[in-house]
Amino acid sequence: MAEPSWVQHAVWWHVYPLGFSGAEKEALPIGAAPEHGLRQLIPWLDYVLELGASGLALGPVFASETHGYDTTDYFRIDPRLGDDGDFDHLIHEAHARGIRVLLDGVFNHTGRLFQPFQDALKHGPSAPSATWFRINWPDKGALGHTPPDTEPDYEDFEGHHHLVALNHDEPQVAGFVAAVMKHWLDRGADGWRLDAAYAVPSGFWATVLADVRSSHPDAYFVGEYIHGDYAAEVGNGTLDSATQYELWKAAWSSLNDTNFYELASALERHNSFLNTFVPLTFVGNHDVTRIASKLKDPELLPHALVVLLTVGGTPSIYYGDEQAYRGVKEDREGGDDDVRPAFPASPSELSPLGEDVFRLHQELIGVRRRHNWLHTARTRVLALANGHLVYEATASQRTVEGRAGEGGGSEGGNVVVALNQTAQEAALEVPPSATVLLAGNGRLEGNSRVSLPAKGWAILSAGG
Repeated sequence: MAEPSWVQHAVWWHVYPLGFSGAEKEALPIGAAPEHGLRQLIPWLDYVLELGASGLALGPVFASETHGYDTTDYFRIDPRLGDDGDFDHLIHEAHARGIRVLLDGVFNHTGRLFQPFQDALKHGPSAPSATWFRINWPDKGALGHTPPDTEPDYEDFEGHHHLVALNHDEPQVAGFVAAVMKHWLDRGADGWRLDAAYAVPSGFWATVLADVRSSHPDAYFVGEYIHGDYAAEVGNGTLDSATQYELWKAAWSSLNDTNFYELASALERHNSFLNTFVPLTFVGNHDVTRIASKLKDPELLPHALVVLLTVGGTPSIYYGDEQAYRGVKEDREGGDDDVRPAFPASPSELSPLGEDVFRLHQELIGVRRRHNWLHTARTRVLALANGHLVYEATASQRTVEGRAGEGGGSEGGNVVVALNQTAQEAALEVPPSATVLLAGNGRLEGNSRVSLPAKGWAILSAGG
């Protein structure tokens, strides 16, 4: 599968809407007037452009019981976030600015109050929706009937019994998921993040996406994969992309442990993924401790961002990371709250303390936009030590051939990245062609050498 062409230029700003809008932790009472949390994003759309991003990746927006990943109605906007009118308005305002919108689809499991599940509980194995779930119906016993108030056991998501696993072998489930996707794509969404895609058979995604792409060929589909054979899952499921957790882990771990060998190994693996698909890259999202809190040394935050924005991939910036927000995810009830905060009403109300990190994001995204071939770039390590790393990012042959086919000549592109995470100044060798400092605090010293201050970094390119 070839991803939609517009994705080459995509940089996502990823928002968890229920947290961003300060919504209640649980669903509103039945009959309560909808709130309008989605409209709170409108004043931030120009901020997205100012940052340099071009897409808005939304967390769950559909009716749910609590955190959005326990969906109860896939065709209804969560009343805490508004209604169809609020969704349509957000789509209109985003598209008017050239901003794409990605939705979060929770299709591995549902909330307990999902009506087809409630119907199955009420009517038993004879319910039309009974086969939508993996339910172990109790024996009727000697009396010939099931005791009253006896709830059957059912498969759930990773031990969370309030999350009911769907039966992906049931064709009706595939038809339902395809209908949901097409409904919101018809309303203007540009693609889907597929939550917990790793828990769903790849054949299910292939069936559903063939149906959806028949009417929406330009839609983008990225699966959440934490581990495993990313390339095989993407290929077998006919997805466009997968979340690159391996690179995320290496980006912060190599800095915390002063071990660039780990990052170098991850970059080699990353190259292999790029041979078949372009991963979704990130250093923060709604499920992990924020990068500013994850790093033991906050002075190394630029290094993680440099890696994110100079290697192949479709980068995603988690809201608040661009302002150096801190937050720690904890393994307890409510343990995600710290990384899913409310945002102020407008960018003018942000603290000035995050301005330097915001400007750094702007600078690095600017470098990427001026070298958009970085989307599929391969990296080659040129110099490696525990505390020092030099790598070259080079346009893929596919990009070079594409430019030639468009009349753009056959030239490719390359940038050289030099990182020093030690407390001492370092002079590192770079290719003789790297004669222009694009960003960073390094200093070129004659041919083939860049001097980096303690914990310094540089992005270089050829002159001319």
